[in-house]
Amino acid sequence: MKLLDFIPIKFTILLVCGILIGFMLELQPLFPMLFTGIAGLSLGIVFRWHKNRESIAFGLVMLAVLLGMGATAYSLSQPANHASHYSRQTLNTVENWHLKIREVLKANSYSDRYIATVQGVDGRYASGKFLLNIRKDSVAHPLRVDDELIALAVVEKVLPPLNPYQFSYKNYLEVLGIYDQLRLTRDEFIQQPHPSPTVFGLAARLREHILTSLKGEGFGQQELGVMSALLLGDRNEISTETYTHYKDAGAVHILALSGLHIGILLLLLQFLLQPLSRLPHGKTIKLGTIVVLLWGFACMAGLSASLIRAVTMFSFVAYALYLDRPANTFNILALSMFFILLLFSPMLLFHVGFQMSYAAVFAIVWIYPRMQKFWRPQKGLLRKVWQLLSVSLAAQLGVVPISLYYFHQFPGLFFVSNIVIIPFLGVVLGLGIGVIALSLLGILPHLLMVLYNAIIHAMNAVVGWVALQEAFLFRDIPFDRVQVLLAFGILLALIPALSRPAFKPIALLMLAVITFQAWVVHQVSETRDTKKTLLMHQAAHTVMIRQQGASLRVLATDRAVADLIVTDYKVAQRIRGITYEELQNSYRIGAVNLLIVDSLGIYPPPVYKADMVLLTQSPKINLARFLDSVQAAGVLADGSNYPSYVERWKRTCAERKLPFHYTGEKGAYEFRSGD
Repeated sequence: MKLLDFIPIKFTILLVCGILIGFMLELQPLFPMLFTGIAGLSLGIVFRWHKNRESIAFGLVMLAVLLGMGATAYSLSQPANHASHYSRQTLNTVENWHLKIREVLKANSYSDRYIATVQGVDGRYASGKFLLNIRKDSVAHPLRVDDELIALAVVEKVLPPLNPYQFSYKNYLEVLGIYDQLRLTRDEFIQQPHPSPTVFGLAARLREHILTSLKGEGFGQQELGVMSALLLGDRNEISTETYTHYKDAGAVHILALSGLHIGILLLLLQFLLQPLSRLPHGKTIKLGTIVVLLWGFACMAGLSASLIRAVTMFSFVAYALYLDRPANTFNILALSMFFILLLFSPMLLFHVGFQMSYAAVFAIVWIYPRMQKFWRPQKGLLRKVWQLLSVSLAAQLGVVPISLYYFHQFPGLFFVSNIVIIPFLGVVLGLGIGVIALSLLGILPHLLMVLYNAIIHAMNAVVGWVALQEAFLFRDIPFDRVQVLLAFGILLALIPALSRPAFKPIALLMLAVITFQAWVVHQVSETRDTKKTLLMHQAAHTVMIRQQGASLRVLATDRAVADLIVTDYKVAQRIRGITYEELQNSYRIGAVNLLIVDSLGIYPPPVYKADMVLLTQSPKINLARFLDSVQAAGVLADGSNYPSYVERWKRTCAERKLPFHYTGEKGAYEFRSGD
């Protein structure tokens, strides 16, 4: 079965290409809209003249229409392209903002964090979204979804990462349509007394009510955290240790309400509602009931973006099961992806959750049936184990390239946790929903509470044991975007080659493998030829790294702190060996003499000439007099210095027209190759 024989799959691929074109070109809406309109008109003319949908002319014009639709959808989805967006209005330094809480994020040590939508600015209508940080207050209660506030605040940019290859929270927020942030204290805003309700707020209230009810039933703290994530989509209650165990065991997807959970619920509902099929129009009634119950579960779990996406996708899958034509599953999945991207947001294409959900589902639908043909055990128990292992392997094959790109680790024992947990996940979900219903009614039997608590405890224990098998957890695996594409190319060639061994499919597989290896060799070769020195940014500490091929020297005041920022660099640059050294007072970097002045403020006599000066640990020196002494050509300051000192040094360098680089603003400093 050739996937490209399905028209919806062709349409979806072209729509995705159009979205990527819009993303790369960053077009304003007018041009792609005009292009799509002209292409649509041309399509009508071509079809009227030829009346042949298989002609080359019709195909080319249809291609243009779909590419244009993708680019237009992307352009229109960008909040900054809307005339009402706050960034298009004339703003003063401090503005009076009318905000509405859209989502409650996990708090950090200093602030409660939210995503807030803009309702207005200085009495004028405006739109957009902010990352809202409110300093923690031991007295005040956290805000809730739908709360509205009037705040006097200064708009701040979300900064990109200050060190190379670190996770970019700025890029992550831009995918959500958030470009800026606000920082507030409790006395800088007024909460509105009667905020207007929304469906998201009502869903959040329901989830809060359920969680409060469960907390009063006597569940263990760790068990309650997992229940909250598993049944309500709220991971704020789960401990860092438990979350890390699930991640290291390759079972973190169990804690994120997504396509896996909705798919299992769909199968469970298909089984439980099977008697409805015997009624007149029973299949239609069953389909409608399943869709309503899936969306009801989404409301109970807070209507998060990932959950809405998953329920939409499996509503289409439910329709495919209703049609009872297996080949249509690919069509329905492609159609669900097409309409989700077109109607909800093309930016979902850049969400890791969206990518992994569809990759896993497509892999299961495509690979699982072929794995069953390889081997068909006769014994019932062995057959069930093989089926579960096949589903787990198929899903893992689909998501492993994406997982390696984003997380750079692979849990070798993922199949153990999945084989033990996934078969019972339907029971866990079904029983959990029953526990919630009985708890809300106030009639949850103590024995059932103890039983369900024991089930979750056992699941945590299995995951914890798997996570502790460090020998089977492969970390820090280098994997870039090109490798992701090539890995999927290998997968697409592998399955046909195994299904029907012949020269052409095997030759394509060998070509894909050789291309992948050639790219890896190219990357390793580039690393071997790399020589660079960087001053990294780290609060309260000084970290320098010197790379020579695949070897890295880390010069730092604290090795443990340096490890936190060196790891990402090590993975991206395919570093094999790292040595740690204490920071010295001076270095020769190429042609540059670098002088380091620390908190002691001691520097050499005037006869010493320094090309660059690095100030660390807030030295108490007169910078102007010091610069006269050493005749430096530039000044560096890292994150170990007090901000007030840095501001004073910046002014001194500006007066002298000397280059000044502060890593807290400009990020890591790379010494020029010619230095």
